[in-house]
Amino acid sequence: METTTTVQIQSITQLHQLLQLPKPKHPLVSLIRFEDFPPIKIEQRTRLINDFYQVTLKTDCPCKIQYGQSIFDFDEGVMSCFAPRQVSFIDKDFAFAKAGWMLSIHPDFLRASPLCNKIKSYGYFDYAVNEALILSEDEQETMKNIFHQLQKESLLPIDNFSQQVWIANIELLLTHCDRYYGRQFITRKSEGSELLDKVEKLLDSYFESDQLKKGLPTAQYLADALHLSSKYVSDCLKQLTGSTTQQLIHEKLIERAKDRLSTTHISVSEIAYELGFEYPQSFSKLFKTKTLQTPLQFRADFN
Repeated sequence: METTTTVQIQSITQLHQLLQLPKPKHPLVSLIRFEDFPPIKIEQRTRLINDFYQVTLKTDCPCKIQYGQSIFDFDEGVMSCFAPRQVSFIDKDFAFAKAGWMLSIHPDFLRASPLCNKIKSYGYFDYAVNEALILSEDEQETMKNIFHQLQKESLLPIDNFSQQVWIANIELLLTHCDRYYGRQFITRKSEGSELLDKVEKLLDSYFESDQLKKGLPTAQYLADALHLSSKYVSDCLKQLTGSTTQQLIHEKLIERAKDRLSTTHISVSEIAYELGFEYPQSFSKLFKTKTLQTPLQFRADFN
């Protein structure tokens, strides 16, 4: 069995050392062009953990990336965003991009700015590598222009405005990521519809099996079954249906409960236990929240 080594990169200075690059001008933020990477040979499968945010734009890479059921070349322009302590893997045959940018931002660099909290709301930082952002030519040019602005700033002497300029451009970059992901969910609706179908089938199977004895299905259960990140699945479903994964689970649950209330005479407590609730009160509370009626009121009105 192939062994995996773990490398945790705790600082941006350490990142530069590992890449055999000059020390960064600022210890908390760095912009590197992939063209400037020295030849790097990966000796064995490596688990990478960075203690900082990282945003990459890859425009020329010999390997490919999978998005849903489709394969895309890195040539199209691919952006990936990684949160601190997110785990990624590099295999022995991994090839680094030949062109593009790697932006690394330590959380301390953002500490006193509004972006410190706002960056945590960008769900794409929790997406898996195979859920990267595929850019159109126009989008790629927009992103490149922002990276060029950051590069210009990185070459200037540090002054009282340096951090503000960096953060303003980083925020603009992330806002465009948010915008383009929204576009991607819309333009790749065929993949999204396929995902929705799979979610529906997984939930139907779960509710019809003995798994309910273990409790209600979770968003993480569905994500694991789909081999995707929980946040990505929820964002994709939200774009398609207006409901998050959790909301879809509840909708499916309520429909199941309505069927049992309208076609059987078993007690509300029994239905609650059937549907995976440990406490009937929790089921009744959710049912009333979703339908504005108690289970007994629904049964009485239906009959």
